[in-house]
Amino acid sequence: MDELVALCKRRGFIYPSSAIYGGLKGFFDFGPMGIELKNNLKRAWWQHMVYLRDDIVGLDSSTIMHPDVFQYSGHLDTFSDPLVDCKTCKGRFRADHLEKPQCPQCGSATLTEPRPFNLMMKTTLGPIDDPSALAYLRPETAQGIFVNFKHVVDSMNVKIPFGIAQIGKSYRNEITPRNFIFRVREFEQMELEFFVQPGSDDQWHSYWVEQRYQWWVKQGLDPIKLKKFNQPAEDLSHYAKATVDLLYEFPHGCEELEGIANRTDFDLGSHSKEQNELSLTAKVQENKHSVTRLAVKGDDNSWIVPYVIEPSAGVERGVLAVLHQAYTQEILGEGQTRIVLKLPFHLAPIKVAVLPLAKNNTHMVEVAQRIVKMLKKSQLGWIVLENTGSVGKSYRRHDEIGTPYCITVDFDTIGQDGNPDLWETVTLRDRDSLAQIRLPIKELVAHIRNVQEQRDDE
Repeated sequence: MDELVALCKRRGFIYPSSAIYGGLKGFFDFGPMGIELKNNLKRAWWQHMVYLRDDIVGLDSSTIMHPDVFQYSGHLDTFSDPLVDCKTCKGRFRADHLEKPQCPQCGSATLTEPRPFNLMMKTTLGPIDDPSALAYLRPETAQGIFVNFKHVVDSMNVKIPFGIAQIGKSYRNEITPRNFIFRVREFEQMELEFFVQPGSDDQWHSYWVEQRYQWWVKQGLDPIKLKKFNQPAEDLSHYAKATVDLLYEFPHGCEELEGIANRTDFDLGSHSKEQNELSLTAKVQENKHSVTRLAVKGDDNSWIVPYVIEPSAGVERGVLAVLHQAYTQEILGEGQTRIVLKLPFHLAPIKVAVLPLAKNNTHMVEVAQRIVKMLKKSQLGWIVLENTGSVGKSYRRHDEIGTPYCITVDFDTIGQDGNPDLWETVTLRDRDSLAQIRLPIKELVAHIRNVQEQRDDE
């Protein structure tokens, strides 16, 4: 973990928040490389969940919500962790994280009895700070989906089963943030609420467990390090009929990467009871194509409250898992080693770096600029020109940030070495194999696309 944290800071992935003032525990900032990796992971999730399916639509709800939302969702009563205080050093800890009944800071056994500590972050709305102005920052994105259920059904041509997907910020006042970006106080979630008919929920739950497992494998995670864990009944959340956690072997141990829960009709049912109407129910009817469809008006007995299957993943945990899986130390021979992030192409922050061999050679730099412009038009992703004149150091740097390809423009490219067969050709270096091949500039895009398609099919 220490090596990964150092790499993230050194290469612009992740910084401690407010570092010049000593930092703020449980908060982190994503640097130029980190935000690209993070956005690429979210983009891959959205592509898989929304764009490649016909039964899921998207949503972006507000991060501050009416207090009644959390009252009827159960968060105000149940969303808590057991807190203990050390009477000696005044430290505070989660009771369920202590291996033995003593303070992990000073070793004292004088701990208070565990008491529930609600994780909701509070704020006030308006100019007066009084109880009527109390509001909460959401601890999960799910409730924004549930309270917008009727709006989506009314405005979109959705058919049951269907889903609503959302990526957004959530906030939890964690007692003990820890393990880098694994457990933090401000984080992003990638959540899907998939609405199904009661009775089909077990089948859909199994379906989404497998879908999410295979998706993480596609993001480069080793299947051996990715495990499915059925939560025992005594550990289930208050809303869940069943939950399967996808556990990954992080640097600090095997812990939850994503949870896939069967939330039954708890949420829609709870909010419907508060409204005392059928606002969050659905009517099941058959259309002429024999496809089950949602309706929101009618007076017969076919109204139901759909059950919900919820795959929910933390973006930061996903980033940490991907980074950990990609982090590789290799021995190159003759005592030389290199650190390389073997990220999948679609997740890599920089896709291609173009390197002029001589930074003061005007012709060489102009050709490099032309190549960068061509590659940018191909929409491969982030393409950079690195004109340092030290190709070896550039290779090492781009290995560490996971750049799949480096292109070197040299004297042969511009025709100064006297071999006309090499003019307008460049050296393409592969990050993982270290293979270097000579290619005409005009064939670069096609070659990169072909190689990536072959690797995606493997």
